[in-house]
Amino acid sequence: MSSHDSNKISQLHRKLHHHLPSDPALRVKALESILVEKGLVDLATVDRYIEAYESKIGPQNGAIVVARAWVNPDYKRRLLEDGAAAISELGFGGQEGTQIVVLENTVKVHNLVVCTLCSCYPWPVLGLPPVWYKSAPYRSRAVIDPRGVLKDFGLILGDDVEIRVWDSTAETRYLVLPERPADTEGLSEDELAVLVTRDSMIGTDKLSA
Repeated sequence: MSSHDSNKISQLHRKLHHHLPSDPALRVKALESILVEKGLVDLATVDRYIEAYESKIGPQNGAIVVARAWVNPDYKRRLLEDGAAAISELGFGGQEGTQIVVLENTVKVHNLVVCTLCSCYPWPVLGLPPVWYKSAPYRSRAVIDPRGVLKDFGLILGDDVEIRVWDSTAETRYLVLPERPADTEGLSEDELAVLVTRDSMIGTDKLSA
């Protein structure tokens, strides 16, 4: 076989593999096929879960909650008194959201959420936890050196700011109510919600307009 033919075959091989799913994706598909064949999984149910996490469940919900609290003092009071109940007023709740405690960040107090045992997380308002939230380094260092962890995220707080670390459990999840950014008085509730990040509701980010 000529060198030209070898190169052509090599290019074709790379092209074919470029369009193939990754190994994990192939394994998931194979596992899904087996479970469906055995009647253990219903594809329609799987599709509903995918749709929910793509469009209905996620940090966009938490952002709506935060923005409402910023503009409505009565709602903010209810949110801090009974997080799960106030969040359900906006139509968010269900699995992993029956007991959510809301923690308010202020000029002098900054809250940081972690789950030292696994990855307990308020799914209805934040969606699925990010990879770093589940990692061993974050889970351990957030408790031992929270100021250093925040610095790794690019958030440097003054020595006069108290950092409070909250450890989530299967029974209790936490949501941080970040400080409202300065110079946002003229923004609508919808415009404010756009400013809210997932990380700010975990405590690893500080918002700006």
